[in-house]
Amino acid sequence: MKQPFKTLGLVVKRHDPRAVETLRTAVMHLAPSGRKLIAAAETVALLDSASVTVGNPASSDLVLVIGGDGTLLHTARLLAPHKVPLVGINAGRLGFLADIRPEDLAPSLDAVLDGDYVEEPRALLQAEVYRNGEVTWQGTALNDVVVQKCDAGRMIEFETHVDGSYVCGHRADGIIISTPTGSTAYALSAGGPILHPRLDALAIVPICPHTLSDRPIVVNGNARIEIRMRDTESTNAQVVLDGQNHADVGAGDHVRISANGAPARLLHPANHDYYKLLRQKLHWGRDHESGLER
Repeated sequence: MKQPFKTLGLVVKRHDPRAVETLRTAVMHLAPSGRKLIAAAETVALLDSASVTVGNPASSDLVLVIGGDGTLLHTARLLAPHKVPLVGINAGRLGFLADIRPEDLAPSLDAVLDGDYVEEPRALLQAEVYRNGEVTWQGTALNDVVVQKCDAGRMIEFETHVDGSYVCGHRADGIIISTPTGSTAYALSAGGPILHPRLDALAIVPICPHTLSDRPIVVNGNARIEIRMRDTESTNAQVVLDGQNHADVGAGDHVRISANGAPARLLHPANHDYYKLLRQKLHWGRDHESGLER
């Protein structure tokens, strides 16, 4: 039996007027329910309501994330160790992760709070930068770990290794290690495959490789992947996590990527359909003149 959600945490993209207005609508709808609503002090200050008190969303039973996919990515990384489920309300542009539309907010939230939802665990990645055998930087990613060049017009040289086995040497603009969640993000733009969120797999996608036969591959979700920067003068690169956190890497550095132990917990309304989401967001099967699905 699904557990009731008695305490709701609220997270919002605070500098986005549309997201803040959606938050106020959500609070007005939720206040009469008698549930405890908590948020960070900066978020409470945006509200003219005594129904929301200052608290740590990590201590709640469910967190409502109001913003775009970037807001949800950031929140998911922070809260995954606390095993708190998240619901995304899309006040951004795309909405692959934050998939409840503001116009559907009331019925969708009511359904989820009544236990009418599906839960999807989403794997995270742990990335570590090694220099001379020592860890110099680390972080987690829900979408992807990207090793990319810093200098315009110059490729970088590196090797990929999977579970200790040498795979390939590359001259390219970089490489993407993507979870199924991130397979519809940067990896898709770079020619990578779409991975269903329930697959236990990772995509390794070169970015603009010098050799056209250097193609994406899919490996087991528990694979240990290592990117070894070759010792060349042109090695000026960085590792980027979800497009939000980054660190410099140089000649001889190694970037090690593996599954993070604590997955993010995403909740969707019970009628959530991943293939419908793909059709809507990627405009599959549309007649571009009429805008209608065929």
